[in-house]
Parts: sequence; C-alpha cells; structure tokens
Amino acid sequence: MTADGHIRQELLPDGRYDEARGERASAYTGRYTVVGSHLDYVDDTGFTATGDIRDGVLYHEHLVLYREQRQS
Repeated sequence: MTADGHIRQELLPDGRYDEARGERASAYTGRYTVVGSHLDYVDDTGFTATGDIRDGVLYHEHLVLYREQRQS
C-alpha cells in the first residue's frame, strides 16, 4: 500500500493482482510475473507496467508501495 493507504495492491499466489484506489475496490486487475526482485504486470485491459522490490519496498512505476502491517 502507499504510505497514505490510498492505493492498495494485493499480489495473489495464482499470479493475479488486484489493486484498489481509495474507495474503489478492484480499480485495476490483471496478472503479474516475478523474476528475482523484478515484477512485470499486464492489466486486464492490456496496459503493462513494471516494478522492483528493494529492501522490502515495491517500487511500481511512479508508486512506492509498502507491505501492509496486519494486526494479530
């Protein structure tokens, strides 16, 4: 999720992702692949994007996404 929590991206174990923006659930959906620390995304509309994980932080195009801290 972004630092302000506005954009939340869930990377699912089946190679799909679901991205929420604000109150809009599933604003973007598609598939992703991972090679090392690099991610390639293909949105269901055909749009492509990339990302890289560095020190546990996902740098996805112009976004910086942090792992959500879940309460136990």
